[in-house]
Amino acid sequence: MRAVLAPLMALLMLSGCLEAITGNDDENNPSLLPEWEIGTWWLYTFVTPEFGEDSARLVVADSINDEGHWMVGISSEKEAQRHAVVNHNPFLGRVTFDQLSVYENGEPQRVFNFPWEQGSQWNFVLFSQSWNARTASINDQVIRVTAESSENHDLEYYFDKSKGFISKLTWHDDQGETRLFMTLNDYGTNHAGDVWFIRATDLLDNRYNAVDGELYDTFLDEGHPSGSDFDRLVWYLDVDIASGGTGTLSLKDHVGTSALTRQWGSNSQESGSIGIIPSVSGEYSLTVTLSGQSSFIHLKVAGGLVNQWTL
Repeated sequence: MRAVLAPLMALLMLSGCLEAITGNDDENNPSLLPEWEIGTWWLYTFVTPEFGEDSARLVVADSINDEGHWMVGISSEKEAQRHAVVNHNPFLGRVTFDQLSVYENGEPQRVFNFPWEQGSQWNFVLFSQSWNARTASINDQVIRVTAESSENHDLEYYFDKSKGFISKLTWHDDQGETRLFMTLNDYGTNHAGDVWFIRATDLLDNRYNAVDGELYDTFLDEGHPSGSDFDRLVWYLDVDIASGGTGTLSLKDHVGTSALTRQWGSNSQESGSIGIIPSVSGEYSLTVTLSGQSSFIHLKVAGGLVNQWTL
């Protein structure tokens, strides 16, 4: 009997050692990738200086198996437009299977550092900033990451393995202003409804300060990295006209059609306006008049390819 039990006990001990080494099926291990599926969603509140507070769902809308990434959209078409022109939500669009890396300027960025190890450091680009990140703590299912950019911006975010994604994120610029705050309110699976993502390219980003007279500018409606024509252009306006000042803006396509016109009087403000205009390949011309010592007009235009899913 002992001769039979001894090999059996040895086999059981070896089996236990192998399981400990491989860590098979350890779904509670925060170092492992969470399991996503199409329809997985997270309801966030977003706060930005441009747009204030808003809430919308991030949704896993599709999986592109041959390219190795998920497609993440958002339940608000307006939020998709805001991201296209201001890029305040970098978690929209392609996210890789292997590391949940997000894309910036066409390159995957390793925002999450699986498998997590406390004290580990790595680098990535996000919000047009180059970040040096560190795993500050691992507490049960929650990983806290802190990062500092080369331009003295600060970033802190929490990845919650039990919820499958970020539970909170705060980005401060070099002046200490909060550029983005996002917090998770709810999460789940089987999202039902429309989801959007606009893959965009910046075409114009200029701030015009007060002058007595006219300013002229141009940009080309072309240049998406995919080589495709844009589906539409998305514009963003931030305007402040001083007391006694005035301002006008006129944007026309290459055949002379007015795509966007505005007129402002003394003490006028227009903050965080977003809209869309048709994409007409070719040169767009912009005319701005502006008076008042502290007056300014900030205009951004991006060209986008629209992705929409109905789940």
